[in-house]
Order: sequence, then structure tokens, then C-alpha cells
Amino acid sequence: MKVYDAASIRNVALVGHTGSGKTQLASAILADAGMINRFGKVDDGTTVTDFDEEEVARRHTLSASLAFAEWNRQKINIIDTPGIGNFFSDVSSALHVVDAAVVVIDAVAGVMVQTEKAWAAAEDLGLPRLVVLNRMDRERASLERSLQSLRDSCSRTVIPVQLPIGDEKAFRGVVDLISRKAYLFDAGEAGTCTEAAVPAELAPAVDTAREQLIEMVAEVDEQLMEKFFEAGTLTDQELVGGLHAATAAGKLFPLVCTSGLANIGIQPLLDTIVACLPSPVERRFPAVDRSGAQTAVAADEKAPAAAFVWKTIADPFAGRITMFRVITGVLKADSTVHNRTKDVPERLGHLELLQGKTQTPVPEIKAGDMGAVAKLKDTLTNDTIGDKADGTIFPPVTFPEPVLSYAIEPKTRGDEDKISAAMHRLEEEDPTIRYSRDPQTKELLLSGQGQIHIEVTVAKLKRRFGVDVILKPPRIPYRETIKAATEAHGRHKKQTGGHGQFGDCKIRVEPLARGADFEFVDDIFGGSIPRQFVPAVEKGIQDSRQRGYLAGYPVVDFRVTVFDGSYHDVDSNELSFKMAGSLAFKDAMTRARPTILEPIMEVEVYAPSDYAGDLMGDLNGRRGRIGGMDTRGGTTVIKAQVPMAEMLTYEQHLTSATGGRGSYHMEYSHYDEVPSQLQTKIIAAARAERGVETEEV
Repeated sequence: MKVYDAASIRNVALVGHTGSGKTQLASAILADAGMINRFGKVDDGTTVTDFDEEEVARRHTLSASLAFAEWNRQKINIIDTPGIGNFFSDVSSALHVVDAAVVVIDAVAGVMVQTEKAWAAAEDLGLPRLVVLNRMDRERASLERSLQSLRDSCSRTVIPVQLPIGDEKAFRGVVDLISRKAYLFDAGEAGTCTEAAVPAELAPAVDTAREQLIEMVAEVDEQLMEKFFEAGTLTDQELVGGLHAATAAGKLFPLVCTSGLANIGIQPLLDTIVACLPSPVERRFPAVDRSGAQTAVAADEKAPAAAFVWKTIADPFAGRITMFRVITGVLKADSTVHNRTKDVPERLGHLELLQGKTQTPVPEIKAGDMGAVAKLKDTLTNDTIGDKADGTIFPPVTFPEPVLSYAIEPKTRGDEDKISAAMHRLEEEDPTIRYSRDPQTKELLLSGQGQIHIEVTVAKLKRRFGVDVILKPPRIPYRETIKAATEAHGRHKKQTGGHGQFGDCKIRVEPLARGADFEFVDDIFGGSIPRQFVPAVEKGIQDSRQRGYLAGYPVVDFRVTVFDGSYHDVDSNELSFKMAGSLAFKDAMTRARPTILEPIMEVEVYAPSDYAGDLMGDLNGRRGRIGGMDTRGGTTVIKAQVPMAEMLTYEQHLTSATGGRGSYHMEYSHYDEVPSQLQTKIIAAARAERGVETEEV
């Protein structure tokens, strides 16, 4: 396998909403580039980038995977990413290490929620974007409607560089607006392409679209603008150069038309990727130098070696597979590098290029390229590895906290140890899941981004590690807080033979804004509590607030100020003041008007317009607050804020109510107070679960 230098590489991530055809598009790219000898299909479970058993079974991408194509003496690294919201963290990781995003849009549905999220994430990272209007052969596919959707939701400077030949099922090729050539594709998925003249019926539309393209390219470059005014147009060479510069700068976003399933438009797409999107040489990678200052580094293979780990795979046979992008220098097989993040050495074995799950060994990987290595001992996602002499590290990807927890228990007794080991491996692979034990109920908890995320993790446990578990109803991560300020007193006094125990503190508690969590203020004057015992007071309060007061949920969004107390020269110690802090907290909660908070979710529901009224009524019945409604073609988008507790059965209801034609996206928004009549039920249920008799608080 040829080793490419940075100038001959394009690193792209296929991003977009689920169902837009990203994986099928990747399969067509690999087939047309001659990388595979079989045209894989999602429905058949034969694509290169969806190789996990769970992905094949569900026919959805659940994890980002890497492949590459060689085209016109260039190497295109492709990361195929999930379109389901629960797995957006993989999109974030992929965008972190590529030089451009290829945003795939369904030509019928247009822009949907995950498209908008991916676009915004690429915008935040300053990434160039190429738009692929895919599935152009479907009924009701429309360039005009999709383009309007893109300009309304993403950017006014999305501009077609192709026009489709034929509508819907008659879609059979594209016209390149720069070269003014038509590319006609044979039926039968072979991808065979014939170059031809522009069809006469399309000539006026092509001329108009080309003029618009020229004007937009000229507008973003002063020199080209002058030439445009002088000559009234631009040469093909000026147009290509200007389009590349404008795309690389994020000023224009070219749009091309394809059908991944019919294998139409793929070769012109590859040409556009090579012509319009930047190589690693043209972009600088953000970094932090040894002093902690923000900087950026170029893809220079003569610089000290440095690579960023963007994904880890837990393989039960090969062990840990580490996927990385080389930022500077050259990584060589069978060498020793330094993990700069953890300050430990790592021994590299065989370096691999990944084609889905297929591994191709290479002797080295140069700056700008991507690869993988197996069985690193300490290196995980977000780590920087490279030469020890250089201290530069690359900023980590920020992963979201889990939003939903299920209790799990092994089907077979004695499997708890196996669960723990397997979950540890899966946590390395997916930083957005958590595995823990509830200190009160002693239950094992699996937390993730949503129901699908949890189900997929449980399926991985069984298929990869042979651990079968039972999922119990999801646990809503309620919180407790206070609504009134008060003062409280805690005194712990215990006299036994010899030294006794004595701790005494006075505290002031007051509510804080939502999301502030907890603050502790030391306001002791005059030595009423010795300095060394003040942290013990905080520790006692921290322990008590984590155990909760009303229903056993952590108490948040309040400040505690310790302002007075007393001590004994002989009997006072850290344990005594920890107990005093705990007692003071409990005393305060009796007067601070404690209440329960629940997580509120941002929900977007997509369904045919005929169902909009019923769905809005149902959301209202779930204590939802409707935030707006939008119509996109024949689809209605309903936006609402709904308590998480009311959304646990929504997936089944939506499927039933719309005959499977509806979908929804949900993500955490904020915490809000639970209505008082529901708080009583929550408190009673929590106490019954812990075996505590319900009493008035």
C-alpha cells in the first residue's frame, strides 16, 4: 500500500441525519474507486463501514468507522458517522480530526435536526463543507426544495456546482457547471459513466446556474471581482481556483447531486472532493504548547511526530484498537512513542490502514494521514502520542454527560465481575456511557445518551463479551434543591472512655441559580473552628447532599457558608467536624423548603403533517410545552420541552400513532421543579425502594 504525503490527502467525514444514505454513499465511493470488488448495500448488510453485527441488524450506523479511497493519485480518508442523535459524540470525534465535512442530505426530507447539529459542529470547528444531495432517484426528490431548506437552515451561500439530469426515478446523471459537461450513468448500479454534451432542454438552466456560481465565487475574492467586472465572467481555471479557495475558507459550500444506492454521480463527487476541499497542508491543527498557550500546527512530516487519538475500539479478540490521525511528523511501525497526555511510554506494533474492519499493514504513516494500531497499554481516546521531546498536545473532544440510566442485573449469578470488566472496556470505546453502582439501592446502573444507546450497549455486552443482562425500567436522574435561605446548627458530641468526639458548626444555606451545583464558603473569623477542620465540615455536607434529603437524590444549586462554631482542644478531630457538618445540613433542610427537580428535554418530532394535531395534543398531555411548529414539504416538525419522565414510552407511542412514519430527536435541556402532586409520589416510591417508611417531610 502506497504511503501518501499530506498534500495528496483529503480527510472528510460523512455527516447528516439518519436515513440520508451516508453509509450507502461510502459503499458506492469505495466501489467506484476500485477499493472493493463488490457493491455493498445497507439492506443486505454488506457495506464496508457498517460491519458491526448490531449495525447490520438495525441497518443504521451506530459508530464512526474509517475507510479510504484512491482517486486521481489522491487518497481520500472517509469517516462514516452515525446519524442517530444518541451517537452524536462519534460525529464530534470525527469532525475533530478531518479537514472538511461532507454533509449528506436526503433530497426528499431536506435538512433535519442531525443535519443542523452536524453543520453547527463543523461551523464551530471552522471546517469547510461540501453538500451532497443524495437519493435523488426517490419519489418527490427536489433540488429546489432541498436547496431552499439548506439556505434557510444552514447557510445562504450553499451553491450548486452540478444540476441533475432527470427527476426522481428518471435521475440518470449530472451536469458539471464548471466544465459544462454532462455525465450520464448506465442503469444497474455499475457506476459506468459516459461524458456527453449538455441536454438541450437543460441548457438555459445550466447557463443561469453557472452565472450564479461565477458571481458568488467572484463576490468573495476582490481580485476575482475585478476580473469579473472587466471581462463579465471568469475563466474555468479562475473559477476552479476561486471555488477551492472560497470553500476552504468556509465562505461557499458547493452542492452536488448523487444517488448512492443507484451509484449515480459518485465519480463527479470524488472529483469535487479532490478539487474543492483542502488537503491537510492547507489547514492548521489547533494545539496547546508546553507552556499551556493556544497555538496551531501545520502538517509537516519533518517536524517531531505527534498524533491525536480520536477513537478507541474494544475488540474481544484483537484487544484495544486505537484510531489516530498523525498531525505532524511520521509514525513508524515497531517504534516507541510517548503518550504526552498521560506522560507514559507506548510501544507501537504494526501500523494499520483501516478499510472498515479490514486492516492493511503499512511501515509508516505520515503527517495528515489516518491509521490505527492495536494493543496500546495506556492510550485512550483524546490522548496525544508522539516524540517525547516535544510537549505539544491537542485539545480533547468534549463528550456529553449521560442523560438516562437503567438498572441492570446479570441473568446468570456470578456474572457481576464479568459485567464490570466488559463495561470497563466499553467505557474506553464510548466515553458517553457510565457504569456505576447505586450506593443506596446497591443496583448496577448503566447510563447513556438515550434508550437506543443503552440497548446497543447491552447488545455489545452480549455479542462481544458473552454477558447477558436484564434491563430494568430507566431511572430518572432527579435532583433536589432548596427554595429558601436559612441558618442551621450542627453539633456532634460523643463521650467514651479516653478521648471523646466534639465538633460544632453553624452554617448559612441559600439557593443558587439552576446549574450552579454547589458552593462552599469559609467565613470563619477568630478561630472559632480551627482551619484544619473546616474542610471536614465541607466533606460532611458534601456526603449528606449526595445522599439527598427528600427522596435520596443529590441536592444541588445551593451555597453553604460556615460562619461560626466551637471546638475542644482534646476531643475535636476531623471526623467530629464531618459529623457536625452533616447534622447542620440536615437541620438546614428542615427549614430551607426542599423540592425536587426533574430533567427537561428538548424534543423535536418529525411526522407527516396529517398527524400534527394529535401529536401536539399528546405532547401537551405529557406536560410538554410546545415551542413551535414548522412545515418542510409534507413533514411537520414539532418542537417542545418535555420532562424526561414523560418521554420514556414515547418511541413506542410515536411508532404506533404514525404507523412507523414518525421520528423524533431528544436531548437534555435543563432541570425544572416537579409539580408538588408528583413530588409526593416520587418521594414515596424512592423510600419504598430503599425500604424506608414514608413520612411527612
